[in-house]
Amino acid sequence: MASVTKICATTLAIMQLYDQGRLKLTDTVAKYIPWLRNTNKAKLTIHNILLHQAGLVSYIPFYKETIDSTGTPKAALYSKVITPLYTIPVADSMYMLTSYQDTMYSRIATSKVEANPKYVYSDNDFIFLGLVVEKISGLALNQYVTQKLYTPLGLTATGYLPLQRFAASTIVPTETELIYRQQTLRGTVHDPGAAMLGGVAGHAGLFSTASDLAIIMQMVLNGGSYNGVTFFKQSTVDLFTTYQSSISRRGYGFDKPEKDNDTRKEPYPSAFVSPLAFGHTGYTGTCVWADPQQQLIYIFLSNRVHPSGGDNTKLIKMNIRGRIQDVIYKAIK
Repeated sequence: MASVTKICATTLAIMQLYDQGRLKLTDTVAKYIPWLRNTNKAKLTIHNILLHQAGLVSYIPFYKETIDSTGTPKAALYSKVITPLYTIPVADSMYMLTSYQDTMYSRIATSKVEANPKYVYSDNDFIFLGLVVEKISGLALNQYVTQKLYTPLGLTATGYLPLQRFAASTIVPTETELIYRQQTLRGTVHDPGAAMLGGVAGHAGLFSTASDLAIIMQMVLNGGSYNGVTFFKQSTVDLFTTYQSSISRRGYGFDKPEKDNDTRKEPYPSAFVSPLAFGHTGYTGTCVWADPQQQLIYIFLSNRVHPSGGDNTKLIKMNIRGRIQDVIYKAIK
């Protein structure tokens, strides 16, 4: 699901902890992540991080330091079999040196922060939020969302690390990756950083199906309840799914339509979506949107990166997702 993980896992967990009074949006992430306390990120708030305006860099290509000039993983950092020192599965028969995660966190801790924060969509924001969920709950992020959200919702396929629950043959291939993992990825998260974090991260790593995603979005559309179970209050849903920034279109965690869609040459995500809508897209070609005005849920699942990788941008250039969404709204109208 790529970055749809950000709302269908991490944001929902943050909403639930907020709803329970276990965190405040004014809290700093350093309150929950001790290794940030003496860094330039000590004062970053959950509020700004949810809005992608904390000033963090958008992306750190961690894997590039672990490969040689030919794109081959360095032997000292990877093993073909799991051992006490190599425990992080990044692909089939490929385990990363466990201690290298400390280097990754060091890279994040020492990365640049903009002096005058602006809207910059950042994976690092949600890596932090995933760690916040783990610190507050005492559970790994994948355990939290499974126990507190997916199981009570009755979901059958959604979760991190799908190879622990399903045969690889039941999972669509992700990409034939020529650099770094050098194999066809199947059941392994596409994002290299999320893979190096063990397949469980706040910004990527979730696997799902259209039917399961429909249940998640229906729960939010219902105001936080589904099938007699309440996950959070209507007021929490309203807070997170409405516009919360004067410098971007974002809600808390959720993406929103552009504010000037009525006059915009290229409306986003659709020409007819209402300002109440909320959702998210993913790098691999996925998107989920819910529109309270029409009581409509739109889910588009594709995989533009298989087999040839991220250079295939036809979905974006041809605006396939938005045009399909337009057709649905036209049919309703």
